[in-house]
Amino acid sequence: QVQLVESGGGLAQPGGSLTLSCSTSGLSLDKYAIGWFRQAPGKEREGLSCISSGTTSPPYADSVKGRFTISGDNAKNTAYLQMNNLKPEDTAVYYCAAAWMGVKSWCEMSFYYDWWGQGTQVTVSS
Repeated sequence: QVQLVESGGGLAQPGGSLTLSCSTSGLSLDKYAIGWFRQAPGKEREGLSCISSGTTSPPYADSVKGRFTISGDNAKNTAYLQMNNLKPEDTAVYYCAAAWMGVKSWCEMSFYYDWWGQGTQVTVSS
């Protein structure tokens, strides 16, 4: 059974940093992509980035490019999202999700992400 659990959210000041973790079970990063998403109140869910063991150049949403960095630990089947230079508009619930990659080894945000974590709140405020 595939399960994902996010952690690391909280309150940060503008310009600050947070690192989110996505701990998984029931999957491996060589067969599944892990994507990070966020949803702010009243806004649509936004895909931020994804990672798999075969992904050499992760894609990033324009809104976080240059500020957020995704990474994965194959041994722990855990994905991370390092968030730097946080802005108030980064305030949202952040989710990680898993997608079966089929014959591909690199991730794509267009995959069907079928398994989701419960989300972790990130608030950026002074």
